[in-house]
Amino acid sequence: MASKTVFYLQNHSPSLVFQMRFFYRIWETREGREQAALLGKRLAQCGISFDELVMSTMIRARETAEIILEHLPPALKRLQLFSDVSIRPLLSSSSSCPLLEEGPPYPPVPAVDYWNPEYADFFAEGLRIESAFRRHIHRADSSQKEDSYELYVCHSNVIRYFVCRALQFPPEGWLRMSLGNCSITWLVIFPSGRVSLQSLGDIGHLPFSKVTFTLV
Repeated sequence: MASKTVFYLQNHSPSLVFQMRFFYRIWETREGREQAALLGKRLAQCGISFDELVMSTMIRARETAEIILEHLPPALKRLQLFSDVSIRPLLSSSSSCPLLEEGPPYPPVPAVDYWNPEYADFFAEGLRIESAFRRHIHRADSSQKEDSYELYVCHSNVIRYFVCRALQFPPEGWLRMSLGNCSITWLVIFPSGRVSLQSLGDIGHLPFSKVTFTLV
């Protein structure tokens, strides 16, 4: 019997960006660390044995993943995290992917006044994020005999675009959705190719005082 693939997409915790990304340290807020710890506990309580953990290479996503891993079973804890720009996993089941970095995925409709990237940014970053979708979000190989569970720690824009693409909704609608920081989005892809969105931006593990949203 063919198996299904279950994707858990986690939004990173909020951060304070003091300088440009890629070149300077992005420090997690205290609140963000608390959110990530609560998320890790929620995932541990689910009792799911994740087959793979994939994270964005951006520092705020990697630091969120590190906190989550503190609460997950030993099989995933064996990920070795380095303080430099690279994460070097000890297991092939844990990895970082630059395609998952934050960026403007697609010109939103309707447009918004408070966020206006250049068209060139949509073109370049959108191609990268689409490549990430094609690489990571797909049905299991026909030879796979058991269900698989994959955990992704990345960014709100990327997750919302993935949801639109997976459900075959117009991608320009991604900005009409809002995801809380350290929320859970749960996608299931069946062997037939049918996709089920089990939850979108679930923040039930966070007390109301810890719920935060990023503008875009």
